[in-house]
Amino acid sequence: MRGLFVTGTDTGVGKTVLSAALLAAIAAEGGSVSAHKPAVTGLDEPGERGTKGVWPPDHELLAAAAGMDAEQVAPFRYGPAVSPQLAAELAGERIDRDRLLAAGAAAIGIGNGGAPQRTLIVEGVGGLFSPLAEDFTVCDLAAALRLPLLIAARPGLGTINHTLLTLQAARAAGLTVRAVVLTPWPEHPSRLERSNLEAITRLGFIEVATLARADGPEIEELARVGARLPWRRWLGERASVPVSA
Repeated sequence: MRGLFVTGTDTGVGKTVLSAALLAAIAAEGGSVSAHKPAVTGLDEPGERGTKGVWPPDHELLAAAAGMDAEQVAPFRYGPAVSPQLAAELAGERIDRDRLLAAGAAAIGIGNGGAPQRTLIVEGVGGLFSPLAEDFTVCDLAAALRLPLLIAARPGLGTINHTLLTLQAARAAGLTVRAVVLTPWPEHPSRLERSNLEAITRLGFIEVATLARADGPEIEELARVGARLPWRRWLGERASVPVSA
């Protein structure tokens, strides 16, 4: 199965933009893609306004980049901006491990169907230890799907600790981490941001890539920023190695 699992060091660190940029860039090169996000919350919140309009909810953005229906991307959808487990409880529902695994298996089935080189991008919720259900975290889902991991992280202050802890947790769970992606990476990074990139590379023994800021949710714009990512290598068999900053 060709695919990547995108997680983050926290919520709001750019997982969805990274995932959509990967989908758009791969599709722009003629690749077949599909997307999966186990759950989406916060649909009652107003969309974030960018320089070129309002960003849609996560599953809608992923669906647009993958050419799918939004409901097909995210099987569990809730209004409150809380964890999926709590959002389900507030809605009088229950998300359990079996339902999450079945949805993940279905997504892999979609990824395998129709095109032999179809690429599946799975975006997690929050960070690796965010609860999706009782006694079932994003980390558990990533381990079950057995896809290589990308870690989205902020480029600014505090990111070294958050990123190294996420790397440690992922490796302890037996996950293969392809790279850390700092996003959004400014056109003119500060000394702090350049230092953070170097420190994560050196201390984490990991490749660190950067994703430029997308001016808006247009697919062409997402493909533009995603095109500079080494996604072909990340989708291959080669293990990640440290690179110079």
